Amino acid sequence: MGFVWFIRKMHLPRVEHGWAPRLDVANGPLYRAIAAAIGKAVETGELRPGERLPTHRALAEQLGVDLTTITRAYAEARRRGLLEATVGRGTFVRTASPAAPRGHTDGPVDLSMNLPPLPVDPSLPDLLRHGLGRLLSGVAPAELLTYRASGGTVEEAAAGANWLRPTLGDLDPARVLVSPGAQPALAAILATITTPGDAVLADQLSYPGIRGAAAQAGVRLIGIAADAQGMLPEAIDEACRGTSRVQALYCIPTIHNPTTVTMDLPRRRAIVDATRQHNLRIIEDDAYGLLPSDPLPALAALDPARGYHVSTMSKIMAPALRVAWLVAPDGQAAARVAEALRCTILMASPLLTGLVATWIREGTASVILDAIRRESAARQRMARNALPDGSFAAHPEGLHIWLRLPQSWDRRDFVAELRRQDGLAVVPSDAFRVDGEAPEAIRLSLGAAPDREALARALRLVTSTLQQERRTRFAGVV
Repeated sequence: MGFVWFIRKMHLPRVEHGWAPRLDVANGPLYRAIAAAIGKAVETGELRPGERLPTHRALAEQLGVDLTTITRAYAEARRRGLLEATVGRGTFVRTASPAAPRGHTDGPVDLSMNLPPLPVDPSLPDLLRHGLGRLLSGVAPAELLTYRASGGTVEEAAAGANWLRPTLGDLDPARVLVSPGAQPALAAILATITTPGDAVLADQLSYPGIRGAAAQAGVRLIGIAADAQGMLPEAIDEACRGTSRVQALYCIPTIHNPTTVTMDLPRRRAIVDATRQHNLRIIEDDAYGLLPSDPLPALAALDPARGYHVSTMSKIMAPALRVAWLVAPDGQAAARVAEALRCTILMASPLLTGLVATWIREGTASVILDAIRRESAARQRMARNALPDGSFAAHPEGLHIWLRLPQSWDRRDFVAELRRQDGLAVVPSDAFRVDGEAPEAIRLSLGAAPDREALARALRLVTSTLQQERRTRFAGVV
């Protein structure tokens, strides 16, 4: 395309070290054109290893663009392995050879772990690097490198309350605790509201972590039947009438793991009514509740006096961000859960919780969530285009799909065949079974693929295998 003003800008006096990008803006966004120009300059030797680039502001002024465009361009160039930045010193050409984008691989793909996709824009590694640097420079290090009260600070609780407003409405921060991930939070809730020998209701297929937490607490899990809207209220009533010492209900109302079902608002109200009738507490695992663009009210918003709500950043940002928000019915209940947390994990990392709280206050967390939501939606579209119509259940902005196998395949044989062909790892339904027979189905975690190219390759393999005749497993005995 070649805009005249870009051509004129190429002949302006050069800044700082005499380099300015030669831009090809015929295709794609401007920031990517700038990143591509950096790559070309590195390739030709015009930019040498260790050479300093213009500041963001200087290059923005030279090209006549806004500062955000340059920031995104430099972030994209760092993602491509072309640049490295040092806080307080500037941006430099990498001294090592340019690396492939983080996570890129041509090897076996592991779709067994349910994690959010790594967004390209913004670059999460860059945000982490800069965010921690700013955090350490803006706060006395002693405050971040020492012990603190279990459950987090008042400021972190306020940030959590603000973050959860789309699903829980206005929250008293006194009800909000910080936990290093959802798993310790679930264990702490069980330790607080149950005693060994009690029973907790859960979906017949449910998150495997609740089984481990229940076993540690000496609690029985009772499987509850579900339909296309999720857990059945009448099944809750039946279980409570036929089982002694039922204390609570555990559920995942939004983008259920593994079935992807999201309860609509009438079903949520019916579930709350059923638990109220039998005086059950609700343990709401809302790991994916903020992924939908238009989130539904949480169960704990419909019945605050009975609901314990857990929402983790690990499923909507990155697993390494071990920060989860635990909302208790009131301040006294929060204090009891905080004591249970203290007995097991002592406290969450002040560095991580401080970083996440800062991101929430500044709006960075929302930007990251939007980027992950867009990438998740793109990957869901890839799955819809690649897999047979009607073969799976999914949420259009979810991290995983629930693939129902044809009659010709046993789930264990199918999983083994995928691994045999290309090392592809997926999870059979058995891993989620609480009660009853496990169906012939598997979970595919779309966010786990390092990039779309790897996901496309994995989906092609799944589709071709679905169309094959079932292979008989070798007994392995000779």
